[in-house]
Amino acid sequence: MFLHGKRVLVTGVVSTKSIAHAAARLAIEQGAQVTLTGFGRGLRITQRLGDDLGAEVLELDVTQPEHIAAAVRRIEEKWGGLDGILHSIAFAPSEALDGGFLTAEWEQVATALHVSTYSYVALANAFAPLMPGGSVVGLDFDATVVWPGYDWMGVAKAGLESANRYLAHNLGPRGIRVNLIASGPLKTIAANAIKSFGVFETVWRERAPLGWDEEDATPVGRAVCALWSDWLPAVTGEVIHVDGGVHAVGGTAPKAAEITEITEITGDVAAIR
Repeated sequence: MFLHGKRVLVTGVVSTKSIAHAAARLAIEQGAQVTLTGFGRGLRITQRLGDDLGAEVLELDVTQPEHIAAAVRRIEEKWGGLDGILHSIAFAPSEALDGGFLTAEWEQVATALHVSTYSYVALANAFAPLMPGGSVVGLDFDATVVWPGYDWMGVAKAGLESANRYLAHNLGPRGIRVNLIASGPLKTIAANAIKSFGVFETVWRERAPLGWDEEDATPVGRAVCALWSDWLPAVTGEVIHVDGGVHAVGGTAPKAAEITEITEITGDVAAIR
């Protein structure tokens, strides 16, 4: 029960296979109180999953400042404070993925950056007054290299990693820790946006020293809970890799020209989150 008494807010629970769901489930098992967020067409799904977990669900579209403000007010009314946040939110229009890097228009790129990068800062900043000594965790995918087909989402994740460092610098004086977890690829609902998921499967199958199960988000959920806990009090500004060790092993991914063939072979499979 190493999260006993902790109050945490979890975004992005839209499936039992998601990292967000694994983190919420494990946190509850470890004694935490959990509130989920959802919006749009996925809100009903989040509410159903919240009922199963025994967690309240708040409507929260992170691109709408009034939604964020309302969520802050509700958490303050409910708990009076907050100990942890999981930012499990990312989106890019299809035009900005799978070969659209040079052809995507600014409106599509702006959407990807707003949802996937800026919202991390907006959410942490809004809740910061409620969580002195708390922990903010975001979900990343290694942005130090090119991942064919990831395109503008890769740029958004690189921005997320930079934003994480700046947030750590700015929120550290308040005792707030800010860290990212760079997960290996997982077959979840959001994965449908990445048609070239076969590239990731191939890389992890061939290079992960510890192996990697694309169906199991539990190892990543455990890392999230560890960062929420009091066991890592001096860790902030980090990108922690939970990927079976692939980040530490040399090698190359297929070239962009090979993506079409891989996509045809693998079909429309699940993507990264």
